[in-house]
Amino acid sequence: MKRFWKEVGVDADRVVTLDGRPVRTPGRTPLALPAPALAALVADEWRAVGETIDPRAMPLTGLANAAIDRIAPAPAAFAAGLAAYADSDLLYYRAESPEALVARQRAAWDPWLDWARARYDVHFETVSGVMPRAQPAATLARLGEAVAAGDPFTLAGLSPVVTITGSLVLALALLDRAGDADTLWAAAQVDQTFQAEQWGEDALAAQALANARRDYDAAVAFLNALRTCG
Repeated sequence: MKRFWKEVGVDADRVVTLDGRPVRTPGRTPLALPAPALAALVADEWRAVGETIDPRAMPLTGLANAAIDRIAPAPAAFAAGLAAYADSDLLYYRAESPEALVARQRAAWDPWLDWARARYDVHFETVSGVMPRAQPAATLARLGEAVAAGDPFTLAGLSPVVTITGSLVLALALLDRAGDADTLWAAAQVDQTFQAEQWGEDALAAQALANARRDYDAAVAFLNALRTCG
């Protein structure tokens, strides 16, 4: 679709407008944002559109669309899908060797499991290797409750963080502001960073990582804007 508007605004209901008319989601619902800061960021994406609309360059708009069209009609079901990561979190599965990687995983991951233990009063089963190990039912229930407490927009922002990092624990730490985005990203990339140091960086893998970081940063910006007053 080619750009057809001149002015982008935000109305009194925090709906993004194009030449005074509301932007609508793919489901034809007005694109209303719950926080002024988020409305401003989404409006900026529409201002930045060139001759044609490229959805890949508008990640915050995409997350808002998902919150309104996909998540809001059934938030409990969506939250349950995210909560399922509590049973297979990246941080549970440790390398058996080499010792340098084992030590690096321990240093990067144990503090976040310790944080979650204290924050949610839960226990985790960690394992060396890749064979699955079930987590305690109480752990799954408590982490599931933490996810389910999120509104549709929070769930929309949380989802890419969980799926990109493979860790519900890291995503909840970000949501709780227990750690900054760069530190949590580095924790999620311990294995990849170690392998690149040992064998060199593959161009395709580097591009995939850059794309993932872009989507992660967009989700972080989305969540931060949700919690910004004024």
